[in-house]
Formats: sequence, structure tokens, C-alpha cells
Amino acid sequence: MAKTTQIKRQTTTPSHKVAPIQYAIVPKDLAGHVFEVTLEIAQPDAEGQIVSLPAWIPGSYMVREFARNIVQIKATCEGKKIALKKLDKHTWQAAPCKSALTIVYEVYAWDLSVRAAHLDQSHGFFNGTSVFLSVHGQESAPHIVDIQRSADVACKTWRVATSLPELKAKRYGFGTYIAANYDELIDHPVETGDFALASFEAHGVPHDFVVTGKVPNMDMDRMVADVQKICETQIAFFEPRTKKAPMDRYVFMTMVVGEGYGGLEHRASTALICNRNDIPVKHQPEMSEGYKGLLGLCSHEYFHTWNVKRIKPAAFASYDLRHENYTSLLWLFEGFTSYYDDLMLVRAGTIDEAAYLKLISKTINMVTRGSGRLKQSVAESSFDAWTKYYRQDENSPNAIVSYYTKGSLVALGLDLTIRAETQGKKSLDDVMRTLWQKFGRDFYSRSLNGTQQGLPENEIEALIEQATGVNVRRFIDKHVRGTDDVPLAKLYADFGVNLDAGAASKKASLGVKVVRDGNDCKIGNAFEGRAAHLAGLSALDVIIAINGLRVTAADVADGLNTALARYRVGEVVEIHAFRRDELLVVKAKLQADDVPTNHLTLEVDHQAALAIARPTYKKAAKR
Repeated sequence: MAKTTQIKRQTTTPSHKVAPIQYAIVPKDLAGHVFEVTLEIAQPDAEGQIVSLPAWIPGSYMVREFARNIVQIKATCEGKKIALKKLDKHTWQAAPCKSALTIVYEVYAWDLSVRAAHLDQSHGFFNGTSVFLSVHGQESAPHIVDIQRSADVACKTWRVATSLPELKAKRYGFGTYIAANYDELIDHPVETGDFALASFEAHGVPHDFVVTGKVPNMDMDRMVADVQKICETQIAFFEPRTKKAPMDRYVFMTMVVGEGYGGLEHRASTALICNRNDIPVKHQPEMSEGYKGLLGLCSHEYFHTWNVKRIKPAAFASYDLRHENYTSLLWLFEGFTSYYDDLMLVRAGTIDEAAYLKLISKTINMVTRGSGRLKQSVAESSFDAWTKYYRQDENSPNAIVSYYTKGSLVALGLDLTIRAETQGKKSLDDVMRTLWQKFGRDFYSRSLNGTQQGLPENEIEALIEQATGVNVRRFIDKHVRGTDDVPLAKLYADFGVNLDAGAASKKASLGVKVVRDGNDCKIGNAFEGRAAHLAGLSALDVIIAINGLRVTAADVADGLNTALARYRVGEVVEIHAFRRDELLVVKAKLQADDVPTNHLTLEVDHQAALAIARPTYKKAAKR
């Protein structure tokens, strides 16, 4: 057994007021992608102050070892260098220091994502979990950050975008910002650069929309108008009487790249990354699929302001950022959010009902495509997020289910069930508002006196029944803790919506997902029980010929459809492939393409029944 270091938990003495923890962060080397951080601790622990960097960031459930990006670190006391002993992979202890302790360190920032830090000549972005060491025992003290401008000429016109409250800095300016404690400090990412900026109000609360990256003819006005509708709809959803938002200000920080998509929620902001083609273009009024996806992303992360940032699972009420925090409820916190993100688009009027049904159909098809859904429940998927969902490999479609996508179908199934059982008097909306009132509304005010409360693992059925009067225990057992598909065709039928599975495909298929590898056609996923799998082919095998005809990367674009177009279902083909550097020759019996083609349609006489897009959704009358 490996020897482990026992790290003492340091506590501050309550007999005197704790001085603020102070940081200064400056882009030191744009081309080298290095931030320099100076940490000042006025009252270090007399036995030797311990500091550490988080191992993961809330909202992204994988241990990422951010401390690996600390290039060098040193400590001084009264101007003299003192020892800084490393205790484990992300923890250090300074030698005893009777006066102020200063720790200076460099952080390599070259992760172009919403999770970490990125710095170059075009911009600087960081999450606090990547750059700010926590001071053990003083996490509840005020934390002050001096965000400094680089001396590099490229930065002379840069501005600052963050939801951190200003101390002496002016809005969008460099200078000092303040957080009430370390938890708040790391919950406000920072973007610096020459970004585009637009502002709006949603029920009286100021919102900023920041876009970093080159975007010719960006239609910022349209984007802001649509996002404003979404924000106002969500605020009114959780607080229909007062329309009071849970934050004083909100910031959308959007990094535009050639190819990318993702978001990470924070208590008063979100960091987004999107494809340049997702941004709407001036004088082009049609809504592209990419822009629809961007609005859905904004809606998703904004909904998290309530659901996960304030309504939390009990395991997240007080984060331990040194190692994994397990919960089986991500199907609720991410799945329900994934259900409401598109629903809020249609309730806000940014898309119509037909577009909404297409989005639901797409989700159903995504879930039913993978056989993993029959092996792993969404409760198990939630618990295993750290090792399975966030560490997917070539076999993942055959082994796991997404708590995002199936979780959203669970939410839809619950909503339809509750509405049917109560004749439209109650819905999942009532559940969300009950969770908000019980767990979320005053979460951060409670956290100041140490009485945070999160949703217990096994109380969701009781809370749903409390909110709606409907017993959903059997539903949860079958579709959340079990692996049964949600019976959406049956549930939808009562509301005048048809779920059509479509005609069986006649296209011949190997049952693989192929990817381009140079000029080669490589198997990315070999789906279980399909032709390639049964023939002995595996993920990462490179297909070079089918019946003596060459297959190249050009065939990846249409998923081998052209290469297989001359063959019928049931025919046997000879396939030459490389596994590593060894040639394989196998015979595969082609099967019908099993890509799901489910789609939703309204019955002609029930056009008005599609009020699932609205709070008044009621069961359709029998015809």
C-alpha cells in the first residue's frame, strides 16, 4: 500500500477578525500562455500555512488536476524566501511565518474550454479553480482580487468582463474585485480582451452579453433580444408573483471559435464556447440550426442559476474540491435542465411548436440509438459521471446512458404523467417551484451561517407527490433506477401528439460510426450486435476495402453510405481492415440501418393541444 500524507485541516481562531485574503493576477507571458498570481496571507497559520488548488470545477464532474498547470511556486515571509513543502498533488505547506506570507506562482493557461484558463495575444480567460489557491482555515474570509493589465502592447485596449462585485475597479475595468469567501471567488469566471459587449435588463436585473472572437456581421441586437426573452421567461417561471431574480447582475461570456460547443454555469454568470457559424448574421432573418443550438445552450446554463447553483443535491451543498463528490441525482439537475432549456425557448417565443417537436424527436433518437441505455440506469450514470460519462471511450454507446438526454426524457415523461393524472391542474413546473422554495431561494444566505441544505438522495418521489399529489414511485423505479425506456408514445397520445417511429430503413449498414484519420476511414464506434461487431471488427480498426474496392476518408462524410449503396440488406461483403499494423479479412452480413427516425407530429384537430410549450398544457379531448 502506498504511503499517504495526512493533511491537517487548519482552522482560524474566532477571537479576532480575519484579514482578507488578497490575490493579484496578471498575464505575464501572452505567447507562453502564463498567468502570474501573487497571494498575500496577512495572518498565516502559526504552524505553517497550508494552501491547495481544487482538483475539479463544480458543474464539470471529472477530476482535472488543475495543479498540474502550476509551473513554479515560491513563498516569502518578511521579504525572505521560506520553504514550501508539497504535501500531495495539489497541496503545499509553507514553513512557519509570524508575519504576512506571500506566495507567488505561475499558471500555464492553454485550455481553450469553459472549464479552466486560456491566455494568448487575443484574450485571457480564467476560472478561479484554475488560478486561485485556497488558504486552508480561511476559506470564509473575504477574498480580494486585483486583476491587472499586462504591460504587453497587445493588451492596451483590453477590458474585463466578470460578475465578481467591484471593490475599487470600475465596471469592465482592471482593478480590485471582492468575494465574500473562497466559494464565491471561484464561482465568477473572468474574461479579458477586446470583446463585443451588449447589455439588457430582465425584470429589472442588468445582464451583459460578451462575445470574444472574430465574428463578421454579427447580429448582436437579435441575439440579445432573444436571450432577454429567455431570461425573463425563466425568472417569471421560478417567481411568477414577484418576478425576482436570484442575482443582482448576470454575465454571459461567449468565446467564439471555428469549431466548439459547451457551457459551464456559475451563480451569476456563464462561460460559453460556440462555433462561429452559430452566431446570427445581420440581414439574414432565418434561424439556423446552429443559432437554435446556441439559444438552447444559453437557456440551459441560465436555468442552472436556479437548478444546481442554488437548488443542489445534498452532496453539493458544501463542495469538497479535493476529490469526487458523488450523487445519483444528476439526471434531475442536468436532465431536468436539459428538458426545460428547449421548453423555455418555445415559451419565450424564440422558436415555434414545430421546431420544439423536432428538438424533442432528436433527443429521443439520440437516446434510443445506444444499447447502453438498457444496461445503465440514469441514477447509475449520475453516480458514475466521474469515471464513465466524462471519460467516454469507443465502447461508451454500448455501455452507458447520458443523464442529460435520457434525464430530459424522464422529465418529459414525469411532466406528461403529472398533467394527465391531475387533468392539467399540476405539472413538473410545480415540482421545480417547490424545489426552489424549499432548497434554493435563500441558499447563499443560509450558507453564510453554515446551514446549507441540499436535496437528499431518496426524497424526490415524496417531494413530487407533495407538490402535485401524484405518486410517481413506480415511474422512478422503472425509468430512473431501472433501465426501462420512458413510454413517450403512450404518454403523448393523450395530448394529441403522435410519436411516429417511421418506416424501417432499407439501407444496408455495418452498424458503425466512422471517423476520419488522415486519409483513412477508421471505426469510431462499433455498435453492439450490429454487422461489423458480429463479423469481428472493432472500434479503431481502419477499413481499407469492401469487396475489393478502396475505402478512404472521403467515405466518412456520408457514413459509408456511398460505399454500401450498391448492396442490399442481407448480402455478405468481404472487408479488408487494419488493426494496428495487422491486416484483417472478415465477412460481414449487412443489416438494415437502425438509426432511429422517431418524430413527433400533432393531430390535425389538436393543434391547440400543444400547450406543453406553455404552462396551460392540458389533456386533449378524445375524438
